[in-house]
Amino acid sequence: MKYKALLVGALLFSGTTFGQSLSLDKDVTQQLNTVQPEALKAHIRYLADDKLMGRLPGTPGYQMAVDYVVQEFKKLGVQPGGENGTYLQKVRIRRAYTGKDATLAFTSAQGVKALVQGTDFAIYPNPQNPTVTLNAPLAFAGYGITAPEVGYDDYANLDVKGKVVVILRGAPKNFHSTIAAASMHFSTILQNAVNHGAVGVIIGNNQPQAKVPNLSRGANSVMAANGKVAASGSFVSDQSQLLASINAATFHSLLQGAGLDTAQVVAKLQKGTPSSTSLPANVQAKFTSTYQDFDSYNVVGKITGSDATLRNEYVVHSAHLDHMGISTPVKGDSIYNGAHDNASGVASVLEIAKVYSQLKQKPKRSLLFVLVTGEEMGLLGSAYFARYPTVPKEKIVADINTDMPTIIAPLLSAVALGAEHSSLAQPVAKAAAHLGIAVEADPEPDQNRFIRSDQFSFVSQGIPALHIKYGNKTKDGQNNLNKQVEVWRAEFYHKPQDELNDSFDFEAGKRYVQLNFLISYQVAQAAQRPTWNANDFFGGRYQK
Repeated sequence: MKYKALLVGALLFSGTTFGQSLSLDKDVTQQLNTVQPEALKAHIRYLADDKLMGRLPGTPGYQMAVDYVVQEFKKLGVQPGGENGTYLQKVRIRRAYTGKDATLAFTSAQGVKALVQGTDFAIYPNPQNPTVTLNAPLAFAGYGITAPEVGYDDYANLDVKGKVVVILRGAPKNFHSTIAAASMHFSTILQNAVNHGAVGVIIGNNQPQAKVPNLSRGANSVMAANGKVAASGSFVSDQSQLLASINAATFHSLLQGAGLDTAQVVAKLQKGTPSSTSLPANVQAKFTSTYQDFDSYNVVGKITGSDATLRNEYVVHSAHLDHMGISTPVKGDSIYNGAHDNASGVASVLEIAKVYSQLKQKPKRSLLFVLVTGEEMGLLGSAYFARYPTVPKEKIVADINTDMPTIIAPLLSAVALGAEHSSLAQPVAKAAAHLGIAVEADPEPDQNRFIRSDQFSFVSQGIPALHIKYGNKTKDGQNNLNKQVEVWRAEFYHKPQDELNDSFDFEAGKRYVQLNFLISYQVAQAAQRPTWNANDFFGGRYQK
């Protein structure tokens, strides 16, 4: 199989520590031991305080979080790494709304079938064009995936130029979990349709009980100074005029019109057999979009490396600074404090920066500490930074992301999401061995965590990246920490109850900081920059 390298990486990750050793000088060891659980707690206490009102981008509470990080950088002697000699990178966010008078209809030999907005269909707003009118033929493009790296293409022998493609979200069952997650990502599906000449995408559904998405809160994008979209999860270019979702009954009727049985089509797709075809119908769509624009900020700090040449290359530590603000009350509380998600991640990056700031001899490469906005709005801040970084993009060698490390139990094992795709697996193994932490395969591959956080923004720009999460190892030998996390997630995740409370294990937080530091320190010291594995899906797909 072409992807042996990926499978070998997964097998390596199922072990503990490979017996690899890590040699550190005395100063690095001393500074590593200065990480204090109480310092992590203090950062979280401030960032998750009610007075920050849930750190929603564009609000005074988020600005307080920005100011806090800037002041911490200044205290540590971390240099400005943002725009114009500051610690900031401005991110102009546009929240777009679809008009309530949007229409969607299908015309076939049987006549015109007009659909009901909010019941039969939902249309995503267009962040660049306030008025859209479209009349185009339809084609069914299966999952909408083109992945020659694994021998699969829904667009093979299908002409969709000038057409709107109807697709079903999903991926063949034999796809590796990270490849499946990336292949069915909204932006990947939309870009693939555009690459084949399509002018729109309609997402079908084969679950009768499922409702079309509620888009009343709008869709978010980042706008460039020229008024064009710089980053978005639901828009890729002017060519793609329509992104809509339809319910199962409508999807079934479209397939039925082409003589296709929905159940048979789904079964074939799951087995990896494309079932694409032209559909004997046209779509008519008309809708307007309105906009609310506001500015938010990524915060960027820098520590300059010591090597005259390698200091011009950068290792990034990233974490998202935002959370969800004030929203639906749960148990009488409406402030979504985001203590675990992601004040704990920001605290980790600040403590990693502190270790670097205290080193007498800085590593060869420079370090960037990037606290991004808009993660909860669709990875917006990291997408913008990775595409338009404040340093030359080609000089960023790796990203080590920290998002909700879930420090609720002793950190006996860890998962390095994404490391199996690149040479980053080696510094992970050595760092974990040094700390006596086992390295495991992802215990929850169905969560698609590799593409759901900010590291994927860097991957999509061709930059090797990883995200350290908890493993399954427990002190009692049951090795089922994921079960404890399931209980935690049900009570705290994206709820106002995610506050500074007794769910935290700050000793685990200390070990988490040390592990992430040791990974980046090795990358910053290495003679060669990280590389994608030979024939790797992500390296082949995104490497610039």
